[in-house]
Amino acid sequence: MNQVNDAKLSGALSRPSVKKNVAAIHVSGKLTLLQRKLSNVLLLNAYDTLVSRSSHKIDARTLCVMAGYNSNDIDTLKASLRGLAETVAEWDMLDEKGRQEWGVSALLSFAKLKDGVCEYAYSPALAEKLHDPKVFALINLNIQRQFSGGHALALYENCFRFVRTGSTGWWSLETFRRLMGVDGSEYYLSYKHLNAKIIKPAVAEVNKVSDITITPEIRKQGRAVTDIRFLIARNPQLSILDIDDGAGLRKGDTYAQLTALGVSDRLARQWLTEHGEDYVREKLDYVSRRNHVKSPVRYLRRAIDDDYAGEDAPADAAAPPSDRARNLKAVQRAVAARNPTQRDADRALFRSRLADAVLVDDFDRHGWMSALNTQGIVAFWQELSPDVFAPSPRDDTGEVSAQPRDPKL
Repeated sequence: MNQVNDAKLSGALSRPSVKKNVAAIHVSGKLTLLQRKLSNVLLLNAYDTLVSRSSHKIDARTLCVMAGYNSNDIDTLKASLRGLAETVAEWDMLDEKGRQEWGVSALLSFAKLKDGVCEYAYSPALAEKLHDPKVFALINLNIQRQFSGGHALALYENCFRFVRTGSTGWWSLETFRRLMGVDGSEYYLSYKHLNAKIIKPAVAEVNKVSDITITPEIRKQGRAVTDIRFLIARNPQLSILDIDDGAGLRKGDTYAQLTALGVSDRLARQWLTEHGEDYVREKLDYVSRRNHVKSPVRYLRRAIDDDYAGEDAPADAAAPPSDRARNLKAVQRAVAARNPTQRDADRALFRSRLADAVLVDDFDRHGWMSALNTQGIVAFWQELSPDVFAPSPRDDTGEVSAQPRDPKL
């Protein structure tokens, strides 16, 4: 029996995290690693309207990429969704009046694929439980995608909720086997086998790829192991994952230069995320050399958007942009029109198509503004959205009018 916890999101899709309820909500059956990842992405996508809408939708390709597998493998997606619909969720908890409540529901009440879109729903009773934020743990999807083992991800989820207390507390081996989904196996009734095949590999993977480190401890009755607990500490080596939703970007010198110039925190992180630190620093250096600029922040925005370089860039920031600049602005508009989950999937999909390590590195550093990948980026967005490079209305300064940006960008 695997444990699934419920999700609350501080603005669903505005950050790559799921807040999962840790009350006694259990899932019968053995979820695969892919099914566990899919269930988290589906929950993240649905959270804001979990109780107000009867069904939810997400791009099938986005769903695949966010879960970390080939977006063209629709048969695997179908099989995984079928498994979620056939999986039973059971809860046993106190309601708001302190009364005991037991319930059971299919994990998904339905799922269907049509025209590249996955539509799915939770039963009203389960949706209400999944939306309850009073007890939760924060699961980060960036970290989730690092896992290659279902037992390791299950162990991570069940340990992370106790990170503030530093220990899971004692679990009986029976409970632990249920959480790991091996309770139906006679082989794992032996602690020797359980330790060798489940505990040690899962602990090693959690400590290697996640933001916590865990240490197992056992309790015996005579010579027999009866209980297990995990001591939990933060993993300081994983700060590169930026699990604090921006703190990693805020530590850089380029971010400090941007804010010193008067750029807002949100816009500074947006530029660094979209363009990469090297590109933004290059434009900062360019603007700093032009002493006559009356509005440095406004000019820096144009320098970043239109890729100013050299001494022939327009001093008044009003000259028409180049073909490359127009294409980049079109890409920026297309990116802004996508929700955060889709943007993450788009980047992952494009990156997966790059065969050359140099191109991968340039894309990692500069994102959609990568000069080395310009042709590939244009081709990618033309394939994704054929009208993305259609002419746009111009304002009276000759600037291509951009569509409103997503305020959460």
